[in-house]
Amino acid sequence: MKITYSIIAPIYNEIENLPELYRRVKEVMDSSGERWELILVDDGSTDGSTERIRELAQKDKTVRPVIFARNFGHQVAITAGWDYARGDAIVIIDADLQDPPEVILELAKKWREGYEVVYAVRSEREGESWFKKFTAAMFYRIIYSITDVKIPVDTGDFRLMDRKVVDVLKQMKERHRFPRGMSAWVGFKQIGVKYNRAARVAGVTKYPFSKMLKLALNAITGFSYFPLQLATYFGFASAGISVIAIPVVIYMRMMGSGAFFGQATTLIAVLFFGGVQLISLGVLGEYIGRLYDEAKGRPLYIVRDAPEDQ
Repeated sequence: MKITYSIIAPIYNEIENLPELYRRVKEVMDSSGERWELILVDDGSTDGSTERIRELAQKDKTVRPVIFARNFGHQVAITAGWDYARGDAIVIIDADLQDPPEVILELAKKWREGYEVVYAVRSEREGESWFKKFTAAMFYRIIYSITDVKIPVDTGDFRLMDRKVVDVLKQMKERHRFPRGMSAWVGFKQIGVKYNRAARVAGVTKYPFSKMLKLALNAITGFSYFPLQLATYFGFASAGISVIAIPVVIYMRMMGSGAFFGQATTLIAVLFFGGVQLISLGVLGEYIGRLYDEAKGRPLYIVRDAPEDQ
């Protein structure tokens, strides 16, 4: 019998949340009256989550475990979920239950109306510090303003996508992945559904500031040339300052001014222009490094155990 809904939940050290995640997803999806599956992608957990996932799979055949050989990252785990999903509609949800499973039915309602990507928009963010709320708000708005693809603001990975959308996404094999940007890039008929993001049920966040910074870098470099353009602008600005400064210095010297004598002025100029050059090289290096990663051609992930009926 055909499966209607595939629910993908990346798992990394979420042993405390797994039973409640399974219970709430099962309760919600059983009420839909449609066939469904829960794909739990274990991203190299070390806290016993792997064993708990296997136990759930043995108890309930709707649970399909995909066990990575090591930690490959949240975004890659989502990709693996796409590869193993069999449903007509594919839902991505976090395992910490900050994205309430009950919202899935609201997303499904819009899908039934003909929308092919239904993304969840965070109207409230409970249990998060002001710093995280502020940086998240700034991140989404900066990404929206500098990228060619208009990625919806205040959205995460929590969304429902039609099978035809996921089939297109599966063809996109870039290594530095940003799924919410990729789903915006492919187009199709899209709409948002507002919801209140809950506090984490148990455990600690698996996305500290360093990982958020890396995700932001992947988003910017994956969907925009703005950093390269910014380096070019700095170069022209520096050259312009030099062109203006040379006749000014000559004139002041001829007038007997001592304003530009001494090593301090030279040191400041060297530090400024050297800094601009290093920043430009660093930006260029980020893009070249991504080309190098793509050229190696390694698989995105390695699976230790997975369902045979992919």
